[in-house]
Amino acid sequence: MVVIRFSKIFTNKFSKMKDELLRTKVKKQIRKITDNPKVGKPMRNIRVGTRELYIFPFRLSYRYVENENMVEVLDLYHKKHQ
Repeated sequence: MVVIRFSKIFTNKFSKMKDELLRTKVKKQIRKITDNPKVGKPMRNIRVGTRELYIFPFRLSYRYVENENMVEVLDLYHKKHQ
């Protein structure tokens, strides 16, 4: 079983989200990550070591530490602020 941890940045943004449909989509994607941590697109250059999932119009950024079997959800940001 994969352990999920949330960064303070993600927790702040998620708690301020008012759109219930979007909150549901984010929770669904986190469950998907729990089932298969390598489901997201691997990032390159500055963000090497992280993965992202697309939730229109946002990106869910996370990091999978394989030897600890842990996923850290890092950020949820708008695609145009990438």
